[in-house]
Amino acid sequence: MQRSTLLSGALLAVVAGLLCLVGEALGLNTQHVALVGGALGGVVGLVQDRTPAMRATGFLIGLFVAWLGFAVRALYLPDSASGRAVAAVAVVAVCVAFTAGSADRIPLWTLLLGAAAMVAVYEETYTADSPAFLAQSPTAATGVLLAAGIGFLVTSLQRPRPAPAAEIPAAEVPADDTREFASTEGDRA
Repeated sequence: MQRSTLLSGALLAVVAGLLCLVGEALGLNTQHVALVGGALGGVVGLVQDRTPAMRATGFLIGLFVAWLGFAVRALYLPDSASGRAVAAVAVVAVCVAFTAGSADRIPLWTLLLGAAAMVAVYEETYTADSPAFLAQSPTAATGVLLAAGIGFLVTSLQRPRPAPAAEIPAAEVPADDTREFASTEGDRA
């Protein structure tokens, strides 16, 4: 196991523990979101796909889209399986639209992780008391954002590591590849 993997894991573990302890001491109610938020933020930081800014932006947008999904459920949809299904389809569709609208600069997986983070920390609370959406949802959103932000920062601080040569597949050239011949013919002319 690489030293950087151990360091990232250790830092995320410390962050999750501190979020629980400090959150309780400060009355921030971060205990139930520490692991979910820290872990998902850590994933966004660890995966070297696009820039850190684009990954973080995707996570934030996804979380906000899921929050809007809860708002739509609270205002317009029945509290039933069909209402949850409509909201789920809408949230995923909007996430896909953001990725397409960004010309794939914002990776879809970050949007989906952000949406999953919001749903993971708020669905149970919403189900128990959906009329209190406006009072309760900001606490869930800010708690998971704090935990995810710290997890993201802890894992983003490490340098990107290139894949070992053994993991990089050799390039395969098709049998009908004529690039070599085209370049030599141009040289002769």
